[in-house]
Amino acid sequence: MKNSILTILAVAAMVACKKNETTNTDQSTDSAAMSAPADTSMNAGDSATTAMSDSNAANSTLSDQDKKFADAAATGGMMEVMLGELASANASNASVKSLGAMMVKDHGKANNELKKWASASGYTLPTTMNAEQQKQYDDLKAKKGAEFDRMYADLMVKDHQKDIAEFKKQAAEGSEASLKSFASTTLPTLEHHLMEAEKTKNAVK
Repeated sequence: MKNSILTILAVAAMVACKKNETTNTDQSTDSAAMSAPADTSMNAGDSATTAMSDSNAANSTLSDQDKKFADAAATGGMMEVMLGELASANASNASVKSLGAMMVKDHGKANNELKKWASASGYTLPTTMNAEQQKQYDDLKAKKGAEFDRMYADLMVKDHQKDIAEFKKQAAEGSEASLKSFASTTLPTLEHHLMEAEKTKNAVK
C-alpha cells in the first residue's frame, strides 16, 4: 500500500514538473516575440543611416567643375524659362514671341532632366536665380514694344554664347558621367537656340 502511495506521488510530481517546463517555455517564447519589434525598428534605423551615407557618398564624388556647372545650368535654365515667358506675353514682334515660346519649352525640358539627375545623385540645386540674372529679368520686364524685342533678342544671343561655352567645358572636363552626358546631349539644342536668336536679333534691329 505504501508503495502504491509513493508511486502516485512520484507520478504527480513528474506531471507538475512538465507543466512548469511548458509554462517556462511559453513565457520564453512570449518574451522573444515581444522583443522582435525592437529589433525591427533598429534595422529600419540602420537602413535610413545607410541611405543617408549613400547620398553623401554620391555627392562627394562630384568634382568642383561638376558642382559649378550644375549650379550654373540650374539658374541659367530658370532664367531662360522666365525670360521666355515674358517674351511670349510682352513682345511686339512675332519672331520674338516665337523665340520666347521655344525657350520656355526646351529649357523647361532641360531643367526637368537636370532635376532628375540631381535627385538621383543626392545633389541640391539652387532654386532661385542669382542677383545678376534677377536684374536682367527686372530690366527686361520694364521694357515695352520694340525696345523690349531688341533687348530680349540681344540677351538670348549673349546668354547662349555663354551657355554653349559652359556646356562644352562640362562635356570635356566633367567627372560625373551622367552630368557629362546631359551637357553633351543638350549642346545641339543650345546651338540651335543661338542660331535662332541671331536671326531674331537681325530682324528687330
